[in-house]
Amino acid sequence: MFLDLQNYTPPPEPRQDRGTPKLTPRQQKTLITLIGINLFLLFIAPIGGATIISALIELMR
Repeated sequence: MFLDLQNYTPPPEPRQDRGTPKLTPRQQKTLITLIGINLFLLFIAPIGGATIISALIELMR
């Protein structure tokens, strides 16, 4: 088997780590609020949807 080492390239230089972006306190509060609302709707929306559908079915009778 032939191994061509003429076109060998060294591994790339490691990237300079710029650090992870940090959230401001206001952004943290907004994110937590949005997560809380989504969790609340995760449990309430199916119940509300079923109620509306059953109400529409009863109105059609």
